[in-house]
Amino acid sequence: MSIEEISLLVGHNGTDTTERVYRRQLRPVRRSAATAMNEILHDLG
Repeated sequence: MSIEEISLLVGHNGTDTTERVYRRQLRPVRRSAATAMNEILHDLG
């Protein structure tokens, strides 16, 4: 889910507030998503 979608869901006017409020929570999600993509791409190669 993109930061823009999260912003809309929680009612923020833009992504700045969302990033500031949820920065600590979003960082591990981004990291785990990148790890998952690396594994998928590695398996395909």
